[in-house]
Amino acid sequence: MKSIANLEWRYAVKKFDDQKILEQQKINILKQAFNLTATSYGLQPIKLLIIKNKSIQRKLVDHSYHQQQIVQASHLLVICIDTNLKESDVEKYFERVKEIRKTPDETISSFREYLKTVITEKSSQDLILWAKNQAYLALGNLLTVCANEKIDSCPMEGFIPKKYDEILGLKEKNLTSVLVVPIGYRAEDDMKTHQMKVRKKIEEIVIEIS
Repeated sequence: MKSIANLEWRYAVKKFDDQKILEQQKINILKQAFNLTATSYGLQPIKLLIIKNKSIQRKLVDHSYHQQQIVQASHLLVICIDTNLKESDVEKYFERVKEIRKTPDETISSFREYLKTVITEKSSQDLILWAKNQAYLALGNLLTVCANEKIDSCPMEGFIPKKYDEILGLKEKNLTSVLVVPIGYRAEDDMKTHQMKVRKKIEEIVIEIS
């Protein structure tokens, strides 16, 4: 029941306390949680930017439809995707498999070749769409971990990726921003703090098949 209580506690914060800073230990937990997120084939075509720089955060407010959480937050998370996924990324993944699991090359070679084919046969647009789906998996995981760690958050799609990419120098890294998550601690006078959650009834959203 603790997990449910924590999910009841969380909400999309509209006003952060800009005087409260998250402890590094909490940030380290989020780093690990991001890295442990499930992704298709385990290829992780995603990256996480963690911004703790008020000057940069202020610049990004203008490109986030003036949502003040961007600069109020202790830290700003930007979930990005790889825009140039290629065969060599598959090779790197399987080198990591061999390093960690000590798996013989002959055991993984057929699956490795299959994944290389999957990557090369997809169009760049399809690969970007696929990578964006992985970003949303990471977002859901981060929001749950934030709730369990009592870190306040506000997931956002309302920003201009092109401007974020420009300010953060993402194009040079073959990355593009997909999602933004200000994190920190809610302000005492945030208007949403005491509002009840509005969700469908369980029987309206869950179908059980026996």
